[in-house]
Amino acid sequence: MVHLATVDDFPSLDEIKSVKNQVSAEEWNTRVNLAACYRLVDLYGMSDMTRTHISAKLQGEETFLLNPFGLMFNEITASSLIKVDIDGNILSESAYKINPAGYTIHSAVHSAREDVNCVLHTHSEAGMAISALECGFLSISQHAMRLHNRVAYHDYEGLAFELDERERLANDLGNHHNMVLRNHGLLTAGRTIDEAFSLMFYMEKCARSQLKAMATGAKLIIPSDETCEYAAKQFDDNVNVSIRDWPGHLRRLDTIDGSFRR
Repeated sequence: MVHLATVDDFPSLDEIKSVKNQVSAEEWNTRVNLAACYRLVDLYGMSDMTRTHISAKLQGEETFLLNPFGLMFNEITASSLIKVDIDGNILSESAYKINPAGYTIHSAVHSAREDVNCVLHTHSEAGMAISALECGFLSISQHAMRLHNRVAYHDYEGLAFELDERERLANDLGNHHNMVLRNHGLLTAGRTIDEAFSLMFYMEKCARSQLKAMATGAKLIIPSDETCEYAAKQFDDNVNVSIRDWPGHLRRLDTIDGSFRR
């Protein structure tokens, strides 16, 4: 007989105890910043109930942190994040489980890319719309220039439950930091948590602006490939934008609700 989940199957938020004194200062800092990233994705309208996921690698370990499957993004705290190893073993004491599709996607990237420390995946309306367009992202704005020839595409294979998809996903990502999961959503792979968020924020902004421009039905102006590549390289050389913005993001969250630090 199939068991239909009820509210009683999910633990109370009150059951989540602080792990600050049980982990290293470095891990705690990662937990706080990752929890902040979850809150920001929700704040900027890119969350999808409990359905998507953001991970952060723990330095010196073959482990990463992932959200508990059942908490909304605006409920994520530093202590609620679950530590999982690259083989899928849960190493945290938690009443929650992890999203199996989340494990498949994030373990694929973390296993293949030593330079990546944070993977962020969304199902935003604009992201899903772009993922269904054969043209993908177009270089029609200054912000979109940063994506020129710098976006990977991965064809849809169904819900990401099958572990053999990991190799194909990693191969499609290659050395890129931005990816479109066809008929699915968007993904960024950052060297830091702040970079992964910044990449997604602007990827989302580009998606929304492109859809608005296309909706007019007017002919789109796309600069030459040479101009687009020149602008893209200019963005490549300005890698500190996410570092500069991150403290302001944290200040904004603290003003709204600083519980992500718990």
